Amino acid sequence: MEIYLIVAAVICILCILASNLSYRIGVPSLLLFILLGMMFGTDGIFRINFSDYALSETICSVALIFIMFYGGFGTNWHEAKPVAVKSIILSSAGVILTAVITGLFCYFVLKTSLLEGLLIGSILSSTDAASVFSILRVKKLNLVNGMASVLEVESGSNDPVSYMLTIIVLGIMNGKTSAASIGIIFGEEVLFGLIFGALAGAAGYFIFRIKQFRSREMLPILGMSIALLTFGLSNSVGGNGFLSVYIAGIIIGNSKIHYKAEMVHFFDGITGMMQIVLFFLLGLLCFPSRIVPVILPSIGIWAFMLFIARPIVVGIILTPFKVPFRQQLLISWAGLRGAVSIVFAILAVLNPTVLELDIFHIVFCVCLLSVSIQGSLLPWMAKKLNVIGATDNIFKTFNDYSEDPSIHLTEIRLPQDHPWINHTLKDIVFPNGMMAVMILRDGKTLIPRGDTMILAEDSVILNSPEYTDNKMKLREVQIGPYHPWINHKISDLTLPEDTLIFLVQRAGSSLIPDGQTCLKDGDCLILNA
Repeated sequence: MEIYLIVAAVICILCILASNLSYRIGVPSLLLFILLGMMFGTDGIFRINFSDYALSETICSVALIFIMFYGGFGTNWHEAKPVAVKSIILSSAGVILTAVITGLFCYFVLKTSLLEGLLIGSILSSTDAASVFSILRVKKLNLVNGMASVLEVESGSNDPVSYMLTIIVLGIMNGKTSAASIGIIFGEEVLFGLIFGALAGAAGYFIFRIKQFRSREMLPILGMSIALLTFGLSNSVGGNGFLSVYIAGIIIGNSKIHYKAEMVHFFDGITGMMQIVLFFLLGLLCFPSRIVPVILPSIGIWAFMLFIARPIVVGIILTPFKVPFRQQLLISWAGLRGAVSIVFAILAVLNPTVLELDIFHIVFCVCLLSVSIQGSLLPWMAKKLNVIGATDNIFKTFNDYSEDPSIHLTEIRLPQDHPWINHTLKDIVFPNGMMAVMILRDGKTLIPRGDTMILAEDSVILNSPEYTDNKMKLREVQIGPYHPWINHKISDLTLPEDTLIFLVQRAGSSLIPDGQTCLKDGDCLILNA
């Protein structure tokens, strides 16, 4: 037994070190986990003989339960709500369109059978949330106009649809599903998935909100148990367990519950561990020697999905919402295929129907290309398409973003007529508890001293203590190109009597507004709710 413990520990340490390395070289860490798995596999350096697809499917499904639950738990619904409609359409109709278009490409161009082509399309139809958001977080890509929320909700919620399509196609192939029953199966999975997800979310809210626990450290384990129970109950009655888990996570994660911070830290750790297990195990299952025969069709499928299928689907769905073309291109590029697709490919291997193609290694190769090339170039594409916002914060997309820190940092850009201009910091009387912590000048960062002179166009970073009046709640309003307030002065707006706009974030700076301040596209307003 000792040798297994040693090997497992070494693998975990290598994966963690690889994660650190990925940050430096700009490659997604999840890709390195897969490569490490391949290195330890049958065709790799260490030649661990492992090909148990049934065990792998069980382990990967359990890992996905935690990943999807935390995906829902970490979704900040306040940020996601404005883009929920377009995101949900992308994650449902978009997945179906992607599967059909990709399946037809495989049938007409690669000369597969129609059902095998549709099976490949179904397996690859979802985007990988873990890959997308590990890149967004590590590179701190603050995307404009809620694009991060679009990607988050889409990639977090489209796996259940892809799973349903895969199961339906496999059912047709082995004769257990007829064309007439497809609608019934799909409806049952969605209906029961939503019902059990909502019930589990409500029960979880009641337990975490009402019940007072003596052992706070046990609450995350309770959350983990709720996720497992939700999946099991939903699947047992024909519902989509993954959808139920995701919905339950959204409800619980966006509720005012006790000790949420502890749960966030726990699920951060357990989800990270599950991702290591998932990606490493999938790499271990792969035989690199079997990739060579399928490399050309895999490249063709990947290129078709990247440059044709995904842009067509995104364009069809997002154009009616008047999403700018550059943003559509970035959302298309961010449609990474990852571990979930490989897990669904295991289902195809376990299916009793004899397949002509090595679908597992085709899907594996497509996902490897997607995560390595698309993923690595995602930050570059975001910069080239100019969709990185100066004021949007990627961490606000997640529920683990601290919205109420004890210390706030505020950037104030000083115009020519500001009273602080040409004064040293020691001569400026700051309010109690506030101090300058940094000065940005001509693209350089200055550490302030008492004799530092403030110049026009400087940006002064101030810290200030938290305002602790719990009765006052703040909210943000993003001014987009179609917002009714755009190009209007604040004095011209009809606001409720007790509502005040007390800060405007514009182009990376914070402005203290007055009645003559004209609101512009891209402004973020801070109001009292």
